[in-house]
Amino acid sequence: MACLSPSQLQKFQQDGFLVLEGFLSAEECVAMQQRIGEIVAEMDVPLHCRTEFSTQEEEQLRAQGSTDYFLSSGDKIRFFFEKGVFDEKGNFLVPPEKSVNKIGHALHAHDPVFKSITHSPKVQQPHFGGEVSPHQDASFLYTEPLGRVLGIWIAVEDATLENGCLWFIPGSHTSGVSRRMVRGPVGSVPGTSFLGSEPARDNSLFVPTPVQRGTLVLIHGEVVHKSKQNLSDHSRQAYTFHLMEASGTTWSPENWLQPTAELPFPPLYT
Repeated sequence: MACLSPSQLQKFQQDGFLVLEGFLSAEECVAMQQRIGEIVAEMDVPLHCRTEFSTQEEEQLRAQGSTDYFLSSGDKIRFFFEKGVFDEKGNFLVPPEKSVNKIGHALHAHDPVFKSITHSPKVQQPHFGGEVSPHQDASFLYTEPLGRVLGIWIAVEDATLENGCLWFIPGSHTSGVSRRMVRGPVGSVPGTSFLGSEPARDNSLFVPTPVQRGTLVLIHGEVVHKSKQNLSDHSRQAYTFHLMEASGTTWSPENWLQPTAELPFPPLYT
């Protein structure tokens, strides 16, 4: 990606997000869509989704299985499903390709198509300095100091008002972090808990950000954002990952996502 212009950098610093249209070509978006189709066609549905549970003890085991599956997904390609897509015996109630809410959390490391996008020269952007250096949603991925992680959100398909585009409160990245999700003790269910609480937000402050496929949205880790339910007949696929300025930054050991011996956080510049 070319250097951000002074006006783009100023807008990002002012709003906490920035829309960069035409970041990926239509062909690159299609390649990601096709690869996701292949991955979903070959997926192994986790046991805690497939097993029929009847007793309270079995239900607790299911909850523990779900927690462990999530907390250990940082260095693997795993599948997280929409609600209500399985019957009580774990059979699909909808086509499998429509059942997946998210695939995470190591596509960027293990899949060649997504790895090539993640490490593309387009993404290897210059540092912006201090507050706007790469960082993610700080409630879930906390660093000291704050402001060292940058979210990268790429529209693989058009994101519209109807199918769940992003909404932001411009300028809301300057008020700190109101809550944090932290890991619980090993073996606990649900495995994470929240410190603090999310304050009530004035819905009129949110600004919709519909974009065409191939658009990249830079997201400051402290900017307040959301997406609404997809009420359309069309999917809204997106690829998202996060960058951290490693120098001088402490990654909180309480974050749910932790690097492993098998997969340390990979450097962007390889």
